[in-house]
Amino acid sequence: MILDGKTLSLKIQENLKAVVHPLRRPPKLVVILVGEDPASLLYVEMKTKACKNVGISGELLKFPSDISQERLLDEIAVLNADMGVDGILVQLPLPEHIDTAVILESIDPTKDVDGFHPLNVGKIQCGVDGFSPATPLGVMALLDEYTIDVKGKNVAIIGASNIVGKPLFSLMLNAGATVSLCHILTQDIALYTKQADIVCVGVGKPNLITADMIKQDAVVIDIGINRLDSGVVVGDVDFEAVSKKASFITPVPGGVGPMTIASLLRNTLKAYYINNPKGDE
Repeated sequence: MILDGKTLSLKIQENLKAVVHPLRRPPKLVVILVGEDPASLLYVEMKTKACKNVGISGELLKFPSDISQERLLDEIAVLNADMGVDGILVQLPLPEHIDTAVILESIDPTKDVDGFHPLNVGKIQCGVDGFSPATPLGVMALLDEYTIDVKGKNVAIIGASNIVGKPLFSLMLNAGATVSLCHILTQDIALYTKQADIVCVGVGKPNLITADMIKQDAVVIDIGINRLDSGVVVGDVDFEAVSKKASFITPVPGGVGPMTIASLLRNTLKAYYINNPKGDE
């Protein structure tokens, strides 16, 4: 069965629209974009479009690629102090002369809708309510929609990034799964995937996961996104072969990607309530 993230994302957005509409003021998300990276610009446009769709105020602040780190920190400080701003998102990657860790740590944790601030990272690891990164949150929401319970299941996560792999590991662990986290130094990925009830992969390598690497009726979550020379967009899974063996599988595109957007909108509404506890009155 196909795990249809596109349809679920639209359903979530419709639900959010009904919640946002009667609020005293619309929640506000500010997205910071440094430079003119085409992929980053596309992602930002998708986010601001989704905000508009549900009634969230989405603002884009664009800065040249040669902006100083100090100037960027000053801009974030202004947004932190602005009571009318609920969520702050810095589109990654940043230019090499800017320390990404310093920038992310400068964001008010209660406005950190990307869930990258160390305080929010620690909260998720400890099972305490905080902001989870949107992509792992989207994966969990997709599994929940299709009543795929991870409790007691063996889960293999391929890719240990701070954005996807590590936070997804924490969310799965908190939900009661037994989790293996594979990375670039893992010698035999198949050793873990063949034993897994659920396989999640997001490393940016087409056809990394093949049918012989998963067991019959496994659930396969493809978080990867790759554009081939032909222009076709694919994930990290050999979809045609693996889909014949898996019980559930996400397509690319149309799987986890749309859920990332939906989860970001959910986080923005959550930030609104945190920063405006009486804002809905």
